[in-house]
Amino acid sequence: MAKAAFVRNKPHVNVGTIGHVDHGKTTLTAAITKILAESGGAEFVPFDQIDNAPEERERGITIATAHVEYET
Repeated sequence: MAKAAFVRNKPHVNVGTIGHVDHGKTTLTAAITKILAESGGAEFVPFDQIDNAPEERERGITIATAHVEYET
């Protein structure tokens, strides 16, 4: 099955967060999705759902990268 054509009607921007452990990177990402979900630009992703690996959830830290999509 062919993929649907991607319509590029807005600029594409990648946003990365870098920082030390427990400095709020995941919390910031969750907050951005919450604000944008209110305007229909994203699906809200709670901070405890961004980390996927069992060890990440158990320890409450992000070890690997995570990907969240939203639009403005």
